Amino acid sequence: MRFSKANTKLKQLYDVELLEQYLEHNRKVYSFDLLSGHSCPFASECLSKVVTIDNRRRIKDGPKTKFRCFSASQEAVFPSTYNLRKGNFDELRKLKEPEDMAYAICDAMPNDLGVGRVHVGGDFFSFKYFAAWCFVAIRNPGRLFYAYTKSLEYWLRLVDDIPANLVLTASRGGRLDHLIEEHSLRESKVVFSQSEADDLGLEIDHDDSHAAIPGLRDESFALLIHGQQPKGSEASEAIKQLRRDKVAFSYGKAGIPKQGVAV
Repeated sequence: MRFSKANTKLKQLYDVELLEQYLEHNRKVYSFDLLSGHSCPFASECLSKVVTIDNRRRIKDGPKTKFRCFSASQEAVFPSTYNLRKGNFDELRKLKEPEDMAYAICDAMPNDLGVGRVHVGGDFFSFKYFAAWCFVAIRNPGRLFYAYTKSLEYWLRLVDDIPANLVLTASRGGRLDHLIEEHSLRESKVVFSQSEADDLGLEIDHDDSHAAIPGLRDESFALLIHGQQPKGSEASEAIKQLRRDKVAFSYGKAGIPKQGVAV
C-alpha cells in the first residue's frame, strides 16, 4: 500500500497557521486513497466509478448522480492513479480485522507525514476499516488526520471514541444524509455557485482548511463544484456559468485558484 503526495489543493495547508504544529521539522502533507465509488458504500449524488469496457477504463455514474466525483475522473484519465488506489483497496480487503488494517496502514505511512487526508479518492468502505483509522490516529498522536465521509453509520457507532487528531466532516449527498440533522454533525455541501453558498449561510472552503483544522467540528461549510461533469447535466451548466462569471473554482499547479482544473 502507498500514500500519495499532496495534490495542488492540499499543498495550501502548508500556509495554514493553525496546522503549523503538525508540519514542523519539514513534515509533509499526504493522502491515502482508494478506488472512488467502489469503496463508497453510501454515496448517492456524487456516485461515479471507473469500469472497464472493451479494455478501456470509462466512467459509470450512479442512478442518482447529480455531480460526477472528480476523483473518479482522475482514475479514468491517469493509469498510475487508478492502479495505486486499486492496489490500496485490494490489499485492505484481504485483511479481516481492524488491527491488521491499522498495522498495514502505519507500515505504509511516510515517516515525514504531519497531516494526512484520508481519501481524496474513496471512503470508509466498512466499519472495520473505519475502526482501523481510529487505531491509526491513536497510535500517531502527533499527527493529524482528516476525512470527508458519507459512511456516517460507522462514525456514529464510535462517536464517543473518535481520537481528537482524526477530524471528520459529513459529506452531504449520500444515502444517510438524515443522520446529519439527527446528530448535528458538521457537514460539507457541494454548491454550484457562490450565491447558493450565501443563501445557505455557508463559507466556501478553497484550501481544505475547514475540513482539516481541529476545533472547527461544529462549523459546516461548502465546496464549489469542480471537475469534469456529464455533458448537458446541471453540474456541467454550473461549470460553464462559473467560467462565464470568471469565478475561481479550482486550482492550478502552483496552488493558485483558477478555472477549469479538477483538484
